[in-house]
Amino acid sequence: MSATPRPRRGVLSGDNSRREYDEPTAMRDHLRAKGVPDAVMVLDYAGFDTWDSCVRARQVFGARRVTVVTQDFHIPRAVTLCRTAGLEAFGAGDDSARRWAVTTYASAARELLATAKAFADAMILHSEPVFPGPREVSLERVLAQPGAPGA
Repeated sequence: MSATPRPRRGVLSGDNSRREYDEPTAMRDHLRAKGVPDAVMVLDYAGFDTWDSCVRARQVFGARRVTVVTQDFHIPRAVTLCRTAGLEAFGAGDDSARRWAVTTYASAARELLATAKAFADAMILHSEPVFPGPREVSLERVLAQPGAPGA
């Protein structure tokens, strides 16, 4: 039995539009509980949707290559959006949601709507993120640490 590989460096991007809803902090807390040190995590609180997260990863954080880690059903759309935003992108998915049929059907329905929105944002409207933000150097600092992979 092999150990689960730990992320070497990462931008945790998600929605934090309301005080009671904070995806990046929830991701950080989960990774902390798995032994991932804070020093390798950069939080992006303005990833209000996948397109925003991809564009911000490139424009705000200066990423060039990313591995998207999310639910299995979300991988094709997320990787496509990152590539459309100019990132070299790969995906790693979690299929644990498949255990519950209701979750699977709800996720599939949500994904259809999200794909239509993503197509409009990326291909028709060429939407800018809700908060394009100033250039951030936190990812560069994390990547500059000894043993870090390239950005």
